[in-house]
Amino acid sequence: MKRLFLAIFALMCVLTASAQVKYVFYMIGDGMGPNQVLATEMYLAELEGRIGRKQLCMTRFPFSGQLSTYSASNGITDSSAAGTCLASGTKTTNHTLGLDAKGEPVKTVAEELHNDGWAIGIMTSVSIDHATPGAFYAHVESRSDYYTIGQQLAASNFDFFGGATFYQPYNKKDPKDGPNVYDLCEQAGYRFAHGYKEFGELAGAEKLILIQAHEGLSKDYLGEGLLPYAIDKKPEDLTLPQITEAAIEFLSRKNQPFFMMVEGGAIDWACHSNDAATVIGEVIEFDQAIETAFKFYRQHPDETLIIVTADHETGGMALGNSNYNLNLQALQNQKESLDQLSDQIKEMHGQYGKNLKWQQVKDLLKAQLGLYAAVEVTKEEDAELQATFKQMLANKAKDEKSLYSSVSALSKQAVKLLNKKAKVGWTTGSHSAAAVPVFAIGPGAELFTGWHDNSEVAPLILKLTGK
Repeated sequence: MKRLFLAIFALMCVLTASAQVKYVFYMIGDGMGPNQVLATEMYLAELEGRIGRKQLCMTRFPFSGQLSTYSASNGITDSSAAGTCLASGTKTTNHTLGLDAKGEPVKTVAEELHNDGWAIGIMTSVSIDHATPGAFYAHVESRSDYYTIGQQLAASNFDFFGGATFYQPYNKKDPKDGPNVYDLCEQAGYRFAHGYKEFGELAGAEKLILIQAHEGLSKDYLGEGLLPYAIDKKPEDLTLPQITEAAIEFLSRKNQPFFMMVEGGAIDWACHSNDAATVIGEVIEFDQAIETAFKFYRQHPDETLIIVTADHETGGMALGNSNYNLNLQALQNQKESLDQLSDQIKEMHGQYGKNLKWQQVKDLLKAQLGLYAAVEVTKEEDAELQATFKQMLANKAKDEKSLYSSVSALSKQAVKLLNKKAKVGWTTGSHSAAAVPVFAIGPGAELFTGWHDNSEVAPLILKLTGK
């Protein structure tokens, strides 16, 4: 009897909200598990000199729950299978994008709403032909087929895209075989805005693609994988909150209901590198994008639904590695990402060769990580760093590889040491099967409370929009 009552109540909520929802923000923190969120909040509290949490915008939403994330083929999903499921409600095999487990195309929530006359925006902090954004418009056997994904983006006829440009804008096997993706997009009526400033000049376009500005960008430019990490950003760099704000302005002008997917894609990249300070910076930037959506919600509270979740957890992030203390504030001493630190060390090694002195590298670690200054380094830890330094001089230290980067062994060891000092641990450089959080606000948001599977989210969104 109780189950019947709950089912009837849920159905009433759906029917009540279905006529109200006109604006949907589907916000996906790639790789963002519960500990990535909690670490960020506890880090911010420690900076205020206290133990506890400084709440992010997402955790202030009134309804929350958890999602399981396994794919049709694996207990631990990859981003393409998880993205496909979040976009369509259909489980599929790892590495597959926009197809079910039998290889048949699935209809995504973005495609369904687009066919009903909704304006659509797809944006990310990584390349717009990557797995999660691609899951909303592309249908390919392999997530690595970036060129075909880009072709399908051009054919989608969605209104707005934003991110770090295309990862593979031409046919890698034969650049002369097939048109350039930039050309395809322009032929399909898209205008390119290179940076937020140029967006202001093109905001009246019919269809728009907002990407990071690059000096001397040519149409055969081999795209970068992501926008600069928040920790590395320069004032002129494009941010995810800027992309979100631009999308809201652009789509609002159409006087139609709109759906937008906003991915904090670089959270995942930093987690693959086990780079805690960079992860926290990305979660903060993602939350700022959520705050941007929330400002819109406050103007249209009866018509706007915001859902925040993740496709999977990355890294097996653990808070605590030795005792009952955390020292997350130590991460404030890191001034650049592991990737950028590695580039500096490699550049120094290339410049000085065997004449590079340990003191030069030590000064760099002091300036960029706080090691030997604000963060104590024991004699044993110093000896281990110096041993790796000597191996590097002898060209015996192999680069450490993660899914999206290859960094010097010394930079990896130094960042790992800072993570240890902050009491942050990692179980893997890949994904985990951990449940991910979901936060929601707006009409029907209560339906996302409790434990769900990731296959339930897209169908609920469609029901709440009257489908």
